[in-house]
Amino acid sequence: MSVKGDVTLLANGATAVAAESRKESAQENEGTKVVEREMPVNTRINAGQLLTDHFRCPDDFLDLTVSGDLSGESGYFRFGADALCYGQLSSATPSAKVTGPLHDALKNVRANGSSLHLPFDPVQIVNNLRHERYQCNHALGRTANKSSGLVRKLYYLVRPLLSVALRKHLQRLYLGDWEQIPFPNWPVDTTVESIHEQLLGLSMESRNCAKVPFIWFWPKGALSCTSVTHDVESVAGWDACADLMDLDDSFGIKSAFQVIPEERYPVPQARLDSIKDRGFELNVHDLNHDGNLMTDPDEFLRRAPEINRHGKKFGALGFRSAVLYRNIDWYGALDFSYDMSVPNVAHLDPQRGGCCTVFPFFNGNMIELPVTMAQDYSLFHILNDYSIDLWKQQIFLIRKKHGLMQMIVHPDYIIGPAERRVYVELLGYLSELREQGETWIALPAEIAAWWRLRHNLKLVNGDGSWHIQGEGREAARIAYASIVDGQLTYQIASEL
Repeated sequence: MSVKGDVTLLANGATAVAAESRKESAQENEGTKVVEREMPVNTRINAGQLLTDHFRCPDDFLDLTVSGDLSGESGYFRFGADALCYGQLSSATPSAKVTGPLHDALKNVRANGSSLHLPFDPVQIVNNLRHERYQCNHALGRTANKSSGLVRKLYYLVRPLLSVALRKHLQRLYLGDWEQIPFPNWPVDTTVESIHEQLLGLSMESRNCAKVPFIWFWPKGALSCTSVTHDVESVAGWDACADLMDLDDSFGIKSAFQVIPEERYPVPQARLDSIKDRGFELNVHDLNHDGNLMTDPDEFLRRAPEINRHGKKFGALGFRSAVLYRNIDWYGALDFSYDMSVPNVAHLDPQRGGCCTVFPFFNGNMIELPVTMAQDYSLFHILNDYSIDLWKQQIFLIRKKHGLMQMIVHPDYIIGPAERRVYVELLGYLSELREQGETWIALPAEIAAWWRLRHNLKLVNGDGSWHIQGEGREAARIAYASIVDGQLTYQIASEL
């Protein structure tokens, strides 16, 4: 399924978005250090609005209420079989350990007419997952902040003196416990989607509603979305970009290149322009890739203006941090339309965690496009896997939720024949899915622009039928959620 021509207007309108002000006030962030100066957080929304924002269903359909006094401490609990949550709970004491006995809050949900009373705040729970706030709990072992400590500083200090083979060996040792991490779920975590689906299904049951209309996730009824991105980390990778564009083009796939603006390699304007002139995307990748951008908020704020300056020079709408080091509660200082620094599951990354969703989400005015598939470096050099089997497994799981398949493939790491063969096989597989109508392959700017446009569309009932209102509605499709054999299922309408 090709929808590229139908959403050109999305990317054209996205440039203006990058210049929007991000002067958001700080939100309460339990257990997580939040910078007060220009650092954004999601605007507080009520529980029903959480589902409305995700599904874009009618505003008056959902009535969710948090009941009871929430626990003073946050912890782990379940919400049905498929959702492991972290936060406060009114019906029981949440567990300090993810591996301990976990209370199932589903049995404490009560319906009062059309209103659904919950023993937790779903907005808090979803934000705790998307923003990785569960990482403050040391019961998971290595925390996000561990990657900002002495080990990381020492590694980057001596890294120039280490051979490639020794670096790989040290990285395998450092990440060697990845299979013992109990949460998020490997190889794809869709906890946020499970929470949304569970709440929608319960709301439908409380209203004795057979089906609910909503605005489908992707343009023109695409069943999923795919984005191919390339982080350029060395001179060799920078020199290989033209050849990589040729390869991507041979499969009819346009990709995004994230370029380090300082110190790593020269970035003459002519070469930057050549990427965009060929229809590929150019984004900013950190500042100098020294591993120190996210060490502390003051350092981040010091570097952010320089990153923004390079973004304007590049004409870039997107940003990605080095090594996926991140704290997205700080990102209000960045002047970009979207970020691509948060993995879905970070078992194989130096900073552990994961946002537990396969869909874009808003972080203040910025849209987060999560990295939902394993990186090529991890596949080749940590797992020693030279096949696309893991990628195909992740694609299967993401497609079941109709989510975003975003991958990072480095020009630096697919120069060798074995690695290149694997990447070619992946491009062929993605092309087959596109030809079968299973996915929309798009640039990150197009995806972010669509998600922003969809957020502004409304579903209204007139003359006994549902209609989509708002600019860009021609690209949108109405879908219906219904419950079949206890499971939430979707059906996409063929016409507006």
